[in-house]
Amino acid sequence: MRCFTVLGPSQAGKTTLVRALAALDGDGVATESLGLLSLTEFGYLGERWCALDLPGGADYAALARGPLMASDAAILCVPPDPDAAMLAAPYLRVIEASGTPCFIFINRMDSARARVREVVAALQGYTAHAIVLRQIPIREGDTVVGAVDLISERAWRYREGQHSTLVELPQSGPVAEREAEARAALLEAMSDYDDELLEELIEDRIPATGALFEIASREFSANVVMPALMGSAEKSNGITRLMKALRHETPDASVLRERLAAGGPAPAAVAFFAEIRKHLGKVVAVRALADGIATGHPLGGGNLGGLVTCAGAHPASLAPGAVAMAVKSDQLSAGRPLLADRMPDRPDWAEGQAPSLARVLIPDSERDEVRLSAALARLVEVDPNIATTTEDETGQPVLIAQGPMHLRHLLGVLEEDFGIKVETRTPQVPWRETIARPVEVRYRHRKQTGGAGQFADVALTVRPQPRGDGFAFDETVKGGAVPRNFFPSVEAGAEEAMQRGPLGFPVIDIAVTLTDGKHHAVDSSDHAFRTAARMGVREALTEAGPLLLQSIDRVTIHVPSVCSGALVGLVSGLKGQVLGFDRDPDLRGWDVFRANLPASARDELLHALAGATQGTAWIETRFDHFEEVYGREAEEVSKARLAALAAH
Repeated sequence: MRCFTVLGPSQAGKTTLVRALAALDGDGVATESLGLLSLTEFGYLGERWCALDLPGGADYAALARGPLMASDAAILCVPPDPDAAMLAAPYLRVIEASGTPCFIFINRMDSARARVREVVAALQGYTAHAIVLRQIPIREGDTVVGAVDLISERAWRYREGQHSTLVELPQSGPVAEREAEARAALLEAMSDYDDELLEELIEDRIPATGALFEIASREFSANVVMPALMGSAEKSNGITRLMKALRHETPDASVLRERLAAGGPAPAAVAFFAEIRKHLGKVVAVRALADGIATGHPLGGGNLGGLVTCAGAHPASLAPGAVAMAVKSDQLSAGRPLLADRMPDRPDWAEGQAPSLARVLIPDSERDEVRLSAALARLVEVDPNIATTTEDETGQPVLIAQGPMHLRHLLGVLEEDFGIKVETRTPQVPWRETIARPVEVRYRHRKQTGGAGQFADVALTVRPQPRGDGFAFDETVKGGAVPRNFFPSVEAGAEEAMQRGPLGFPVIDIAVTLTDGKHHAVDSSDHAFRTAARMGVREALTEAGPLLLQSIDRVTIHVPSVCSGALVGLVSGLKGQVLGFDRDPDLRGWDVFRANLPASARDELLHALAGATQGTAWIETRFDHFEEVYGREAEEVSKARLAALAAH
């Protein structure tokens, strides 16, 4: 069995294409869904195939890494519109990074208005691989009615829902001229990777058709070019030619196994997708890459449980290349190569982009809080493209997804498979406060009870520290006014006072010095000095000119180059600071845009980027520093915070 993944932007017709390919022979077609992934097994001319299909949309481009780990080839399905090339760019990026040989299929040619060469030129702007046209369209007016194969030099006329009809290739006129020009360009591109063909072209000899097909197969398998074919999946036009190209040029699973080894041990199998099913547990899609994959045998550090094929069969073992769902095999994780005794790290290219859309999850029922934590842990097991954490202040769980569509899917899984319905909100912004000037304060804590009393007197100097230096404590007490054994209690009390400042937020970057004090031989205690220090520092914070600090993130935006210019105004409008941008050295057609941005603007940035780049950009963020906020904004933030604290 050979396996391929079909990728492309939304509404490109991927699922229709898979159905059309599977229907060519109609031999043993079986389908299975595993979360967002659809698997379709079918036969063609006596050979078995498995097609993997993910939903379109920029959120899901990152999820393509799993299926590509199990694929001998990829098909990038695109509409016949040059303007849609940017929507295909995220998929080209991940396909190219994976090293998977790829066909480009220009779909819906029956409605094409642009020239095919314009579509190819637009796509070429996003890949370092040469995109080579294998076909040119035959038009009657503005309508595409057929195609010419540039290797065999045969012309085909489309028939809706039927195999195309072989027609005579014109020997003169516009079609003949375009065919000659396009074929020359194809052969020139192929000769870049084949010395014998280059020699034939230099000597003006006509290459044999059979030899050209062999060269095309070798070059596709070696992943040095991206052939472009065309048709209409809905009308079954061009589908047979695409399937024949797959059949003759797609390498077998041994090539994939070598690619995944990457100089290390060759994996016996690969786990490429997973989901949690109600009443069944974890189900993992596995593709065998070598002999010995059998139920009860070691795989991934444990024994392999049951196997279920797309057709519902329960085989005892899998032949190399075969795909099945593994159950009762909780040791397996999605997106990992598999050896008998362990799961090696996934390849660097398969790590994917970090999720960026964070939401706090609030279960409808308090009884579900514990169940929610367990459910999120299970989700992380099956989806390497998400992350979970907890909100610092509330301790509530935070789910981080690739985008809004991915988040919506995950919330649906929580409700349908785990029975947990949740509300969501954006995480709280990590505001802090500090002080503007040094102050000196003296505080005496005295309390008399029926027994021993409490007494502690401290003189403190509280001063601001450079940003990022944190908290510091020292003492300059002379003459034993405060015994040394109480110094740790004074320090602890000062730190407690920093948990909430006069503006309502944690206090950072201050230094406290114990300069003097008094003690009582009987009534002084650790508790008394701790209390005195806490209350004294609180007084000092109020007198020292509280300053509100906002968290500033260092943001790296990966964006198609055509959109970079628009980001300058976008970031500035969010009160960010543009640091610059450069061409991405590893990705053609992409820029790396760098900025500092208030953490409070992160959600606005994601929303604005989705509009400005049609969902193609993605971001990486990390905390950079805190900076002061003044005026009305500071007053409003502090007022809202204090009101919220009072309400609780």
